[in-house]
Amino acid sequence: MQITFEQSEQSTLGVEWELALIDAITAELVPLAPQVLAGLDSPLVTGEFLTNTVELVTGVCRTVAEAEVDLRRGAELVRGRAQRQGLDVFAGGTHPFSTWRAQDVSSGETYQKMLERTQHWGRQMVIYGVHVHVGIDHRDKVLPTLSAMLTYYPHLLALSASSPFWEGEDTGYASQRALLFQQLPTAGLPFQFDEWATYEAFVDDLMTTGVIDTLGENRWDLRPAPHLGTLELRVCDSVGTVPEVSALTALTQCLVEECSRTLDSGGTLLELPPWHVQENKWRAARYGLGAIVVTGPDNTERLVTDDLADLLERLAPVADDLGCADELAGVVGILTRGAGYQRQRALADQHRGDLRALVRALAAETAAA
Repeated sequence: MQITFEQSEQSTLGVEWELALIDAITAELVPLAPQVLAGLDSPLVTGEFLTNTVELVTGVCRTVAEAEVDLRRGAELVRGRAQRQGLDVFAGGTHPFSTWRAQDVSSGETYQKMLERTQHWGRQMVIYGVHVHVGIDHRDKVLPTLSAMLTYYPHLLALSASSPFWEGEDTGYASQRALLFQQLPTAGLPFQFDEWATYEAFVDDLMTTGVIDTLGENRWDLRPAPHLGTLELRVCDSVGTVPEVSALTALTQCLVEECSRTLDSGGTLLELPPWHVQENKWRAARYGLGAIVVTGPDNTERLVTDDLADLLERLAPVADDLGCADELAGVVGILTRGAGYQRQRALADQHRGDLRALVRALAAETAAA
């Protein structure tokens, strides 16, 4: 099998932000995305796996600022239509208390096929994320960049983690979504390949044995998107505000650009062995910004926030070149203000365990920002 990697300008962007529709009074999830989207002829908004979900989608953007404009336009469209139906918008990796058993799956053939195959686990996928596509200008850079970006998986997950609650209970995890999503048969961490031909052979094996019928059914946390000429990072929980999405996007864009420059200059990229990558994912999902992560193949460990501080300093010149220095500085804002899981737990304490009040407060925060 030959998989063509389309031409794409280096470090161009596309962002997808999944949002949940809730009843403005009860704060419960509502299956009204088809009604909210009915007659809406905009490429900036689409439906998703569940009928309680809308997804904001940017066009191809050169800068994070351009992507933010598209996200804000899409959000305005959704909120205006939602409010007319007594609805609001909630952004988080999971809904804190609505049960997965009460949610409906969209009628699309792809979604129904996934549900038929995955059954119990598929029905539990009441989860929401942020996906960032970054353009890569040559196919031979894709797999080395993917493997190198796995080193920064825990950094991105810890910053975005916003799913501590599941069906009304505190799970003890910063990101319930990350561990739940990997239960699907082709989801979770990617395999690491040295050559494009080996990746092609892998996809051929999946298709020949009926694991997938299309490349999009391979749902890795990081994956090549050959039809777009991008590397797609699906690591992050959905976060509460546009500035947070922009901060995560800027960090992702700078890291991929740094990888590309290193490869262009004949350098090699740092890669962790798969067992460290797997452990880092679990630590970030469990402890969030308190995670101590493995940062090198020599078993070096650091507190993820300490490593982020050095990382931001290192990436500052890259951010200046890409025009996203202000957005990258938003990472410091997340560290200062607290990640989503931290803010959710603080709100739960503030409202004496009332998760409905928590959801309404977060919806107001999303609207205000």
